[in-house]
Formats: sequence, structure tokens, C-alpha cells
Amino acid sequence: MSIVTKSIAFAAAFTVAAVIAASQIHAEDCCDPHSPFTPGEDYPEQPATCENIEYWAERAPNTVARISMAITGKLTAVNSDGALAYLVMCESPGFEVMCITYSTNGMKAGDRVLFAGGYNRAGEKRAVLDPCLASRE
Repeated sequence: MSIVTKSIAFAAAFTVAAVIAASQIHAEDCCDPHSPFTPGEDYPEQPATCENIEYWAERAPNTVARISMAITGKLTAVNSDGALAYLVMCESPGFEVMCITYSTNGMKAGDRVLFAGGYNRAGEKRAVLDPCLASRE
């Protein structure tokens, strides 16, 4: 094996080890296990509710890495532009959560649903989950 090949193999092994170590550190430092947040694209063990989402939103992980969140409650609005569906949970003037997905799947305001997706804070009283999955409870 040439010195160039050995160097490339070492660099590749070092990079893989660094990525694994960073993801483990991120997973450990990311999220309270009792929170509705989880690193990456996993589903958290405990979804938020409309009653506690404002509390949890104030404690969302401060990171540029992807964070997923789940919430359960009643739909307050359902809209579609033909390409995307916009589902909203929780009543204004409280904290609202919008799920951006591909289909309403026949869901309507008042249905109890579970949202799970990539968390983004979108204002003082709003979060957007995008991409998001929504299912009836």
C-alpha cells in the first residue's frame, strides 16, 4: 500500500470517527429526554401539547443542527395550495404550531392529530415543523 493510499485511508477513518463522536456528543447534549425535541429525524418519546408547547418552545435546543419536535392536539386550521398542505394546531393568541406537509389526508379543523417534524421557531408565538408528518390520533 502506497503512502498516498495509507494517508487517504487514515483521513477517511479519522473523518468517520469524528462524525460519529460529534453525533454522539450532539445527541447527548441536545435534548431533555422528557421534552418533545430530539436530534435529527427521530420521533421524541414525549410529544408536547397545546397546554405546554410555550414552555417547551422557550427551552428548545439552541443549535443549527436539525432538531425534530412532536406535538399532539386539535387542528385549528387546514389549508392547501395544491402543492403543499398547511395544518395548524393550538389556538391563537397562544402558541401555534404549523405543520407543512404534502396532503391534508382528509383532515379537518377539530380533528385530534400528532405532528412530528423539523422544528423551526417562526416568531414569538409560532413554530413551524417542516418537513412534517401528520396523523390522526
